[in-house]
Amino acid sequence: MAKKETYEQVATELALKVTEPLGLELVDVEFVKEGGEYYLRVYIDKEGGVGINDCEAASRKISDLLDEKDPISEAYILEVSSPGLFRVLKKDKDLERSIGKTVLVKFFKAIDGEKQLRGELESFDSSGISVKVDGTSRTVNRENVAKISLDPDL
Repeated sequence: MAKKETYEQVATELALKVTEPLGLELVDVEFVKEGGEYYLRVYIDKEGGVGINDCEAASRKISDLLDEKDPISEAYILEVSSPGLFRVLKKDKDLERSIGKTVLVKFFKAIDGEKQLRGELESFDSSGISVKVDGTSRTVNRENVAKISLDPDL
């Protein structure tokens, strides 16, 4: 397993010890390098959405646990936040929660001349994603999907 995946896995395990008792859902953890700096990003959520106080409480406790266990050898900046309005839907539970909402589905390569679909998420299973576009259901094989994100009408 690559260093990035190892760091993300360990950070996920530690973050779960903090988020669950706080009544928060751990949505995602990513370890990335941007502009010469490493960032450990922890995305949290809860019913009704998270606020700054939720992020602060989780950040302090996660930071303390990471300092105690010291599982990441690189210097990094910890960021704890909501996944945001345009969140990426990575897990089946994210998709389940998003049925009936507007999504943007991007493909690895064009399908029927299109590189993406925007519409209402109707359903999904292990093989495909069904999106209603202009009143017509379109199903895309999951292996062709590069990314699915919420795309709320603002």
